[in-house]
Amino acid sequence: MDGEEAPPGALNLADYAPSGARTVDCFRRIRKIGEGTYGEVFEAMDIITGERAALKKIKLDDGKEGFPRQILREIKLLKKLDHENIIRLKEIVVQHMEQEDQKVLHHSTPSQVKYYMEQLLKGLHYCHVNNVLHRDIKGANLLISGGGKLLKLADFGLARPFTRDGSFTNHVITLWYRPPELLLGATNYAEAVDIWSVGCIFAEFLLRKPLFPGRTEQEQLSKIFELCGFPNEENWPGVSKLPLYKTIHPTTPTKRRLRDIFHNFDSHAVDLIDRMLILNPTEPRPN
Repeated sequence: MDGEEAPPGALNLADYAPSGARTVDCFRRIRKIGEGTYGEVFEAMDIITGERAALKKIKLDDGKEGFPRQILREIKLLKKLDHENIIRLKEIVVQHMEQEDQKVLHHSTPSQVKYYMEQLLKGLHYCHVNNVLHRDIKGANLLISGGGKLLKLADFGLARPFTRDGSFTNHVITLWYRPPELLLGATNYAEAVDIWSVGCIFAEFLLRKPLFPGRTEQEQLSKIFELCGFPNEENWPGVSKLPLYKTIHPTTPTKRRLRDIFHNFDSHAVDLIDRMLILNPTEPRPN
């Protein structure tokens, strides 16, 4: 059985929602700010307090009974996590942030990049020490407020608690930020998958464009191997045992040349990206 399966039995939203939850009529919708698989997100205002929030309207599948398990998981995890760099749950309503995604990724100064990366790593470290994997770190899930001073990690729809011996789905993480072990079919993984995504984000901050913009999983692997080298038993012991390893065939052996595209950037930043984007996930990617 897939390690992602929830235990059988009825799921009650009241068991997951914060106490004292109010009706949606307590909020005035201002504008739509996003849409995903499970619903739409609106900028809204609390009619009583005047506080702004992000109001998530959940889509319910008419062909299925009950509330989506993935949303229940997100709510449960956000109730558990309490950190200044993690989006805060308020009655299944979270704080509204002023900016998001590529507006920040592609228009930040070097000092801002350093500050944002520090905050992202702090928030992610807090998740990991609480045994939570985010599994969807990308620009659209980094929200900025406080006049550009505060970064928060948002959208925990794919997040889940983890154990070292657990088996999980590898169909997670947006393609451009997905690590090679998942693309090769690994189902036993841990914090390293999130760190790879952060490395891709860091590179995108500096380059002001995505580092590995693949259109398919095969193309994604090709782009990764072009810069990070081709995996083998020497640089990644055990890689040949991954389910999809035999499907990859390099036309020519490739060596790691990731650092070559960052020759105009601070050496310490490049060192960190290089360590985050190491092929072998068992060699600790810095957290």
